[in-house]
Amino acid sequence: MAGRRLSLANPRSISISKPLLLLLSLFSILALFLLISPKIPNTNPNRSAKAPTRYFPSALDEFFSSSNPICSATSSSVQLNDPFISRREKERLYGTLSDPWAGSQVLQVYVYEMPSKFTCDLLKLFRDTYKETTNLTSNGSPVHRLIEQHSIDYWLWRDLIAPESERLLKNVRRVYRQEEADLFYIPFFTTISFFLLEKQECKALYREALKWVTDQPAWKRSEGRDHILPVHHPWSFKSVRRFMKKAIWLLPDMDNTGNWYKPGEVCLTKDVILPYVPNVELCDTKCLLETRPKRATLLFFRGRLKRNAGGKIRSKLGAVLNGADGVIIEEGTAGEGGRELAQHGMRRSVFCLSPAGDTPSSARLFDAIVSGCIPVVISDELEVPFEGLLRYNRMVLFVNSSDAVQPGWLLKYLRGIDSTKIREMQTDLAEYSRHFVYSSPALPLGPEDLTWRMIAGKLTSINQCIARSTHMEQGPRFECTCKAGNNTRVRASL
Repeated sequence: MAGRRLSLANPRSISISKPLLLLLSLFSILALFLLISPKIPNTNPNRSAKAPTRYFPSALDEFFSSSNPICSATSSSVQLNDPFISRREKERLYGTLSDPWAGSQVLQVYVYEMPSKFTCDLLKLFRDTYKETTNLTSNGSPVHRLIEQHSIDYWLWRDLIAPESERLLKNVRRVYRQEEADLFYIPFFTTISFFLLEKQECKALYREALKWVTDQPAWKRSEGRDHILPVHHPWSFKSVRRFMKKAIWLLPDMDNTGNWYKPGEVCLTKDVILPYVPNVELCDTKCLLETRPKRATLLFFRGRLKRNAGGKIRSKLGAVLNGADGVIIEEGTAGEGGRELAQHGMRRSVFCLSPAGDTPSSARLFDAIVSGCIPVVISDELEVPFEGLLRYNRMVLFVNSSDAVQPGWLLKYLRGIDSTKIREMQTDLAEYSRHFVYSSPALPLGPEDLTWRMIAGKLTSINQCIARSTHMEQGPRFECTCKAGNNTRVRASL
């Protein structure tokens, strides 16, 4: 017995057991900590494996089948985020005491909660009548396809009203108190109402929307200068928009012929040009690799050849290019069959012709970009979206109309571009296409993201105009309105 006691008191035995006991104690403390610690939610914005939705009708089906309360008649309050997520988001957006400028570039946007006849009712009308593709415009284009091309108002609004924890864009944030807002978003679907309502019903709705918005205290304070009005189709809201000309308009282009926008209504000083929603599907990296060796057509065009105003150049180009070797010029519309033919043709062509339409812009430019087909723009007055953020000369060819209509000139020019330059431009198209594809949720570097970056660049001058209007008459020292002319220019041939 004495021997056993001496063995337990052996110094070597004690030196081994102490570290073991210490290690066991540390493991016990760690296990206890893990048991009682609260679960920290995953705030990674990319945690969802769900692919973004890019097709407008499908996006509407998802929107109305979701639990979003915006279009629900029973919703009466805003759903708050999880407190932990809200705190983390607030720190990331607004910074901390050690970094007070961290959130200085984040736009605070107040979204008006307009009556449903201006918003959800119009979306439902579009969704419920979508299959009526026999309904055509005066120039033969399917009405619903035309609305899709100009549905930028839906994509921006849908992102703004999404719960903050589900949004991927962090350069813009919705606020619920008007005094916190930098900008005010008007969620009126002007294009849907123009094409799907009877003429007099549409005009009456426009007048109601005008009165509703201009009666708001925030509008009266700034005369609308800090309000965002989506009027992406040049016919939409036309009967009353002159009363809202100081607002920030979201436009497809800045036509200066007087046919669509009157002098003093639009200019680059205050307005933002947004890309059309592409008619064709995105040709991703895999698609581009597969189609590159199949691009046997030199120049492709499918669309309406007879247009008005600057679009008259289409018929001239058709006469000059028709029948030329390596060139396909086809008459067609944006119906389902035409959509497939256009997509097929663009994915098998090196260059895609993008002449002016009734206005300087055309959806064809953006169809070509997402198809990996180098656009050849022939529109002397075109202002492109996000210019200043994107370097268009890396992926687009701009050609003067006077050169393009000369017999043989355009084809000689295109055939003179070496294969290395073509390969570089195709690679840049693959990189830049992300900037022209709208989606839900809106993606970083997508068109929604770049829209807010363009608007943020105007915020200082907007605030200056608002401040000056409170204490002095506007004079020549600082221009707060659009004068005649739209800051357009003629592009030189590359």
